[in-house]
Amino acid sequence: MEIVKGFSATSQTNYQLNVTTLLKHAARSFGKQEIVSRKHDGSLFRYTYKEAYERIKRLANSLVSLRIEVGEKIGVLEWNTYRHFEIYYGLPGTGAVMLLLNLRLSQQELSYVVNHAEAKFIFVDENLLHVAEAIAPFCKTVKGYVIITDKPLSDISTSLEPIYSYEEMLGEASPDYDWPIIEETSAYSACYTSGTTGRPKGVYYSHRDVYLQALMYAANASISIKDTVFQLVPMFHVLGWGTPYAATIVGAKLVFPGRYSLKNLEDLTTLLVEEKVTMANGAPAILMPMLEYIRKMEPKPDLTGVRIISGASEPPVAMMKDYMDLTGAEIIHSYGSTEAHAIVTLNRVIPILEKGFSEEDKWDFKRKQGYIVVGLDIKIVDENGRELPHDGESAGEVLLRGPWVSGSYYNAPESEAQFSDEGYFRSGDVGTISPEGYLKITDRLKDLIKSGGEWISSVDMENALISYPPILEAAVVGCPHPKWEERPLALVVLRDEFKTKVTQDEIRKYLAEKFVKWQLPDEILYVTNILKTSVGKIDKKAIRMKYKEIYTSK
Repeated sequence: MEIVKGFSATSQTNYQLNVTTLLKHAARSFGKQEIVSRKHDGSLFRYTYKEAYERIKRLANSLVSLRIEVGEKIGVLEWNTYRHFEIYYGLPGTGAVMLLLNLRLSQQELSYVVNHAEAKFIFVDENLLHVAEAIAPFCKTVKGYVIITDKPLSDISTSLEPIYSYEEMLGEASPDYDWPIIEETSAYSACYTSGTTGRPKGVYYSHRDVYLQALMYAANASISIKDTVFQLVPMFHVLGWGTPYAATIVGAKLVFPGRYSLKNLEDLTTLLVEEKVTMANGAPAILMPMLEYIRKMEPKPDLTGVRIISGASEPPVAMMKDYMDLTGAEIIHSYGSTEAHAIVTLNRVIPILEKGFSEEDKWDFKRKQGYIVVGLDIKIVDENGRELPHDGESAGEVLLRGPWVSGSYYNAPESEAQFSDEGYFRSGDVGTISPEGYLKITDRLKDLIKSGGEWISSVDMENALISYPPILEAAVVGCPHPKWEERPLALVVLRDEFKTKVTQDEIRKYLAEKFVKWQLPDEILYVTNILKTSVGKIDKKAIRMKYKEIYTSK
């Protein structure tokens, strides 16, 4: 990519975009704005941006006392809490690199990530000590562990050593810290891909990446000082999609749910309602179970005006409709990846387009991934690399380029093919772009089903299945077939009230309204759950492996 140098500007071009500057300015301008965090015992911790900033400066001084140096990678095993928020700013603000450790990775993958990054310390929540202890014998470069707890270290039973107390370190540290000016292209944080195609690969975001992505996100998602933002997306995954930074830029109230799972949906829903949340984010993997919980509530919570950014996989239209009908909340689809820093699109309908929409058109349009956010370049190409027109019909691989999009993986030989000569990241997703600029992902390259020389979209069939009231979850994969190369296999999870009451023929009859006969799945299997990846997506690789002989063994 050729760069043209024009006439020199008179601005302060040496002023570096450092992420900790965002919090420093928020403490100055929105110092009394509240941050709320649910603790392990269910109680709520509350403080302000100003108070958070003082603790963050204490944290920075604590890191100096540990002799953590500029450029060293420091692992973090923590839930969505106020302390994780402090680490987000305090640790990279010293020049160290925050290595986010995905709690859903296997023990083998986590230890690989720690060793590949050469992490020197690991910050670990008391409730996650078992995770750190399991990988500690295999982590060659780690020199110590900082325990995030309210308890004295003497009350902590662990095999880790040496250990330090997060709270004791902050209590002993000075609240005054002179932040270094870090060259903005220096690494701020590292996230590793989930490793569905080989070992996890490291994506290292710079301070400039995070700063610019946060500005874009706040602007495109219309986040403002009037918002209360609920951080549902795990903060160990792609920096929580950048939401903690976008909220900080505008001084929005932040709400952290702490440790949560599908077993405490009541706590999540209560927190969302009682803190008067106006914006949240999450994957369908958590939003759908929350919806099922809400169905049973009487009265239903009034979430009118609440925007919920949904990513990781396409949100089913049925889910979007039910959130609106039952609660008044709007689901806004977003598309992204670890390599593209999460937010590539947002499906907010341009008013002039909506004028001619019928109700059915409106919901069909919301299935699209959305318009490309300001700041990113995109193109779709065929198998020969030729760019395809934006006509809403030509489907090709989605290529992305921009200031916060990865240009390579860290220390990953033979991964160069993932990036084009023009600097584009090859996403592996197949999609179309409409004349109005809206992206629609039709499938992953590896998940398209080729049957008899024709393509079948697994994504479209999954969404059709989930729109059928008796079906709670669905997955569709292509399995080898002796005659047709591949044939679709559908896995469905039925709602409790419909179990034993719905036949395969009834499901096929429903699908036949949207798919021609040859596209319908040869087999529909009832299962109790759908296998998921570490980031909540359907694990189609594992499903294909499990059922690889379902058609060939007959």
